[in-house]
Amino acid sequence: MTMSKIMDVKKNVVMFLKENINCYDVTVVKIEKVNEIWNTIAEVYEDDSFLKAMNMPPKQVRLFYSVKMDDTLEVTSFERLNSFEGADAAE
Repeated sequence: MTMSKIMDVKKNVVMFLKENINCYDVTVVKIEKVNEIWNTIAEVYEDDSFLKAMNMPPKQVRLFYSVKMDDTLEVTSFERLNSFEGADAAE
């Protein structure tokens, strides 16, 4: 596993999330390769949809997404997570 491959995974995750969800900042906080699948977790800031629906001033909320890619870096699945263990460990 080369460093450039990890950087390509990170770049693809950021690009995929920015193109597919309405978000501002995307930070990849975990990259792990299991067999031929890349498992990643990204921290994302996006507008609070409840406040937006109520026509109130927008507030950004922090969310986490899991993105999985195959060895050719094609996204095979992604989902929003309820939480991410260890998310606040560095704070």
